Amino acid sequence: MFLLVSRYRYNSIKVLLIANSDESTRVSKCLEVWKLGTVNYLDALKLQKKLVSDRKAGIIPDTLLSLQHPPTYTVGKQNTDYNLLIPISQLKTIGAELHYTTRGGNITFHGPRQAILYPIVSLREFRFLARDYVEKIELTMIELASLYGVKARAGSKCETGVWIDDRKIGATGVRITNGVTYHGLAFNIDPDMSYFKHIVPCGIKDKHVTSLKAETDVVLPCVEVIQEQLVSCFARQFGYTSISWKDNVSTCLDEITKSNEDSKVL
Repeated sequence: MFLLVSRYRYNSIKVLLIANSDESTRVSKCLEVWKLGTVNYLDALKLQKKLVSDRKAGIIPDTLLSLQHPPTYTVGKQNTDYNLLIPISQLKTIGAELHYTTRGGNITFHGPRQAILYPIVSLREFRFLARDYVEKIELTMIELASLYGVKARAGSKCETGVWIDDRKIGATGVRITNGVTYHGLAFNIDPDMSYFKHIVPCGIKDKHVTSLKAETDVVLPCVEVIQEQLVSCFARQFGYTSISWKDNVSTCLDEITKSNEDSKVL
């Protein structure tokens, strides 16, 4: 099997066509990708909730947000902020924020040079169970690592995310409502690793966190290129036949409502 890829642009949207030579009769399925750059965590969360509502109503197709966050710690629905090793009052001194969310998973860190994907997809159309979905996003990160000669694996029992031996390179934390997903994955390209010393990452003691830069001998391209590769890995894992890339979405961010039912910031 080989992969045929072509890209063209119309208006502000780039389109990536993916066709497998042995799957010519496959039903066409498009993934819309929003390239957002660096976005505040709460703004991204509000946008996700708006898109989830639109996806449930059938207003939009499956949509993938590709972005980075400024330094941010997030805690999942289990409220495990006891794994934060720095007093909340000192977070501003290190330039970070803390947010409580309703996603699955434990405490984690997001920051510059870490690739974030937030899929807003309908699992009913895939006929996936939640575990199937999580395995696919883990395989997305494993495939990306392999492009740089890094052999990663899904976590074993009591380990979430993606690992290289005992070092974690990718985190997952998802929420599914009425069959539609949000939140997603975080893959460490070359983040400031000092931020991880202030938490017990994902609540797993005696383990380490790593990055793609630390694990590969390959000279890495810019973060934007790697993020696009991660999107392509996601599309292949989920069987999308084409990708439309929306580059100019600042207006959508500006129109995000000010309400916030899913998170609080300290």
